[in-house]
Amino acid sequence: MSLWGRGQEGLPSERGAEVGRRIGVGLMYGLWKPRVLGAWKVPATGPVIFAVNHSHNIDGPMVMGVAPRPTHFLIKKEAFVGPLATFLTGIGQLKVDRASADRTAITQALGVLAAGGTLGIFPEGTRGEGDFASLRAGLAYFAVRGGAPIVPVAVLGSTVERGRLIKALPPLRSRVDVVFGDPFEAGDGSGRRTRRALDEATERIQKQLASHLEDARRLTGR
Repeated sequence: MSLWGRGQEGLPSERGAEVGRRIGVGLMYGLWKPRVLGAWKVPATGPVIFAVNHSHNIDGPMVMGVAPRPTHFLIKKEAFVGPLATFLTGIGQLKVDRASADRTAITQALGVLAAGGTLGIFPEGTRGEGDFASLRAGLAYFAVRGGAPIVPVAVLGSTVERGRLIKALPPLRSRVDVVFGDPFEAGDGSGRRTRRALDEATERIQKQLASHLEDARRLTGR
């Protein structure tokens, strides 16, 4: 049995995710200057999904560290290499194969929501402009199937300069804003899970996330 253990029925460990949150707090506040806004909007109990924009490599660890609840992120399998794989699994993170319908990851993610936990997703699929311009249908599926509200999260850091020694990271000790938005339901209330229903849910999600990002930029001056 590891220090962190595993959750019930093979689910990622809630205890491990809490350990990860504490590690994230120390690292993020030690290396950068996080400013957290709207954390009070996150439901205190029950299933919830954090939909996070993705423009920096620290977006996941930053949200994990400053969020009011321990979070299980879906992370690309390429990150699970060597000792890092054991560490990520130990702190309750989920490995996902983005090239296929990863049934194991899907089952674990739905299990997190069924247990009333917090699931973290980068709906853009990969690091890019961080503007929610291109969303995958996975977020809508988990929200509708898991019956979980979505909380939009905007991570806004300093612009990444070309030629930096460490790419895709904000300058050390610079301010990074993390803005949590109002929770919303992705579905239309009918409970439908058809392809059309999920496509419509994805459109609703994209509008909500884009609106939150615009509000967050206005609020923070980013």
